[in-house]
Amino acid sequence: MTADFVIFDLDGTLLNTIGDLAAACNHVMESNGYPTYGLGDYKRFVGSGVRRLVELAVPSCVPAEEVERMRLEFVDYYSSHIDDKTVPFDGIPELLRSLQDAGVGMAVASNKFHDGTCKLVREYFPEISFSAVFGQRPDVPLKPDPSVVREIIEAAGIDRRSPVVLFVGDSGIDMETANAAGAVPVGVTWGFRSVSELKEHGARYLVNNAAELKDLILNYR
Repeated sequence: MTADFVIFDLDGTLLNTIGDLAAACNHVMESNGYPTYGLGDYKRFVGSGVRRLVELAVPSCVPAEEVERMRLEFVDYYSSHIDDKTVPFDGIPELLRSLQDAGVGMAVASNKFHDGTCKLVREYFPEISFSAVFGQRPDVPLKPDPSVVREIIEAAGIDRRSPVVLFVGDSGIDMETANAAGAVPVGVTWGFRSVSELKEHGARYLVNNAAELKDLILNYR
């Protein structure tokens, strides 16, 4: 049978955003006199929102007020360079079109700030009718809190007792979110985190490319 609904993470799952995230954070780090990092480091830093990204990049002794100032600098710079290097992962646009054609409901739930999340989805997937696109919003806990998933499911009118809802992501945070919300946790191996992290945090399925993910969704058992 076909899964009824799929919720996607954004960064590391649908889009390869690491180049722009790294460039923006390195710009802020350098302009404030701190060392910069490589892409591998940023793959470990991202996933829990901009503030946490900055906290991980700066020395632990940096006061909270400076972290907040740098967070605002990051958002300002990144918003102007959000699509310089970002691209969809291989096969993702085709996957989304196929799911839409098959009548599968879809949504996006990201820990990226909300405006940035919406901008990227509009730019790279303009033909896809997601039922919801959510990034970080005031008064809504970040993943792995399941609130955003429950909000999406409720807004879509899905009865959680019977339909199959998949949550697709590239991190342990995504797998924890899925399990906490009662969704099926699906880990993608092309993202920013390791296969071992996905397994350790409860991935039920692992997929290596968009074709495997399509098969899992359209032929869910």
